Amino acid sequence: MSNPHPGLIIPPSRSASIANGPPSGGMPPTPIQSHGPGQSPGTPSQQNLNQIVLEYLNKKGYSRTEATLRKESHTIDGGNREKPRVDDLGGEKYPASFELFNTWVTDSLELYRVELKRLLWPLFVYSILSLSLEFYPKQCGEFYDKFKELFEKEHEDDLRQLALITLPEHVENNNLAKDYRNNKYQITITDGAFHPLIQFLEAKEAEGGSVIMFLISTYMTIRHRNRTEAGQERSLAAMLASRGIDDSFPPEDEGIPGHMAGSANTDPNAPNVLPRLQLGPLPMDDDAMEDVRAALQDEDSRDPPGPGERSYVDEFEAHIKREPTEDAPPRTKIPLPPPLARDVAMEVQRIKENRDRFKIEGVTGGVGPGVSVIMYTFHNTFDTTNCIDISGDYKMVAAGTSESYIRVWSLDGKPLPSLASQISGEQTKPSASQRLVGHSGPVFAVSFSPSTVNPSTDAEAPTTHSRYLLSSSGDGTVRLWSIDAWACLVVYKGHAGPVWDVRWGPYGHYFATASHDRTARLWVTDHVEPLRLFVGHDDDVDQIVFHPNNVYVFTCSSDKTVRMWDIVTGRPMRMFTGFTGTITALACSPNGLTLATADDSGTIMLFDLHSGRRARRMRGHGKGGIWSLSWSVESTVLVSGGMDGTVRVWDCVQRAVDNTNSAVVNGKVVPVDGATGAINAKIDTAATPGAGPGAITTSKKGKGAKDTVVTSDQISAFPTKKSPVYHVMFTGSNLVMAAGAYLP
Repeated sequence: MSNPHPGLIIPPSRSASIANGPPSGGMPPTPIQSHGPGQSPGTPSQQNLNQIVLEYLNKKGYSRTEATLRKESHTIDGGNREKPRVDDLGGEKYPASFELFNTWVTDSLELYRVELKRLLWPLFVYSILSLSLEFYPKQCGEFYDKFKELFEKEHEDDLRQLALITLPEHVENNNLAKDYRNNKYQITITDGAFHPLIQFLEAKEAEGGSVIMFLISTYMTIRHRNRTEAGQERSLAAMLASRGIDDSFPPEDEGIPGHMAGSANTDPNAPNVLPRLQLGPLPMDDDAMEDVRAALQDEDSRDPPGPGERSYVDEFEAHIKREPTEDAPPRTKIPLPPPLARDVAMEVQRIKENRDRFKIEGVTGGVGPGVSVIMYTFHNTFDTTNCIDISGDYKMVAAGTSESYIRVWSLDGKPLPSLASQISGEQTKPSASQRLVGHSGPVFAVSFSPSTVNPSTDAEAPTTHSRYLLSSSGDGTVRLWSIDAWACLVVYKGHAGPVWDVRWGPYGHYFATASHDRTARLWVTDHVEPLRLFVGHDDDVDQIVFHPNNVYVFTCSSDKTVRMWDIVTGRPMRMFTGFTGTITALACSPNGLTLATADDSGTIMLFDLHSGRRARRMRGHGKGGIWSLSWSVESTVLVSGGMDGTVRVWDCVQRAVDNTNSAVVNGKVVPVDGATGAINAKIDTAATPGAGPGAITTSKKGKGAKDTVVTSDQISAFPTKKSPVYHVMFTGSNLVMAAGAYLP
């Protein structure tokens, strides 16, 4: 036999004695009990001969020689013929290899099964792409049909795109395929799972391990780390405790990182090539600034500040910026009309409201701030309500319906003013609601123009209530309604499909829309044509919101990305990726530094706008989606509402204050995942609403269903009876207002 170890010399006598028996003092001869066809009873078979040699090499300590012989013997069948390798099966090698690997993962230790299962999805995708590129369309379709059920729960949208890929030209033209081919799929697992993985692939190299190894080395980046390096969330106790929680919750380091500037890059060493942003507040007009200061001085003279309380002028000076800083855009960057007396009155009211607000100081002593919520419920809607918005003066609420009309109510029950009746002189019956008819399709979004509370009783004081309402519809149009006359003023046309969302800019004058035609558009009220088109998404643009300084807009799409656009140039500034569900809500913090997103799986993610990286992931809502998000004045607390019929309050700075890896629940210490904030334990009793950040709640979804995991960021949860929450908003006083429709 050949010597696989050049430095190991086998004496001829010992080498020759292997077949005839060991020398004196060696292992006893092995009896031959069977023989193959054409062999005499005394002739050992190839299999038995291999076994004899392996036992001898093992006894003598020739481990490397034994491993080489064992590896080579796997490729020889009983008839001394070389076994066919899976690599030589053409288009069948990927299905055979994937099935082999899936069976091994399913039968692996439960301790590591969750980690190893995360490898199945990228291997499934890259197998389909490889079959297509190697021109095996039939095998590609059969492979997809055979294994797609494994991923229908978490990757429904991606599966629909993969079903269309069977040929090389499909791979070249499909956006999903390009993302996976141009970026390596990143994943991190512990050494405890990584080493068995490598051993399995090496042992099963001929049966399909080499194919899996090729896909991993070519298209994936697997980072493995020791449990002690990974921290508390990777400890043996934490992984044992995590059994039974929702496996579908993906870790933060998993997936395809965005390859465009501003993507959610999880690599802290990545070069900073992002375009610089101006996230500071837009400076005030000089004339308006002096008018606001003079009005606040009058307020201070009428209502002097109490002991230890700032004056309104001091409050104004603390928040206003006379000169643009490096982080703030110049006043001239955004063309705005000259400020009116109404604008001055609104700014005065904002300063007064800001000084007298309920101040949220964050978590103290393990207990979150006691945020209050007022909920408005709409009855007898028969599930026709699509959207709800509350005016900035907290006087009106509007609902868009699938029956093509809009209904506006007075929140205090008082009759709504009607300018039309005042002009005509007709004596009409006062009504606390108005109906706006004009759209020819379902109304998908409504938005009140910016407004503030006006406590002044002076009849000559400028009014600060909402004067206009915008609505978007399935008929492809946006309508501007007059609140004073209760009539349509302008119809904006341009989108080639349903318009899913419409939002006012923070200063009025501008508004933005999102549509089925994969575009978002910027409009101004005095023009019927759009000023800007934001093009780049690969699917419907579902939501759009403004940055607080009016310089940027954010759009989310069914392509599972969020983009940030400069409204002056129309250029994309950031792209955020890593979403596993459909994005259903967006909200930018008042300080302009953080973007909050929510999806239909009940997950909230926060992104730092400067770095473009994901800051954290929060979870607590049940299935069905989060439909609305809103930030507190301090940008430290987030409130959310959704299909599960709850309003939830989240502490967005708790991680910086309390970076512990455990939480106390029902008197017991349970581990908390340091990466995701998830409590790695199954608790049978629900925590009381208003408990601290370590509290969790459970949501039973039927027999055998898993409990909803609530991360430690949650401050409190306010459940309704059977009312999905359509809209939530923080007022300038840090009170939360919510609205929803009762659905028995």
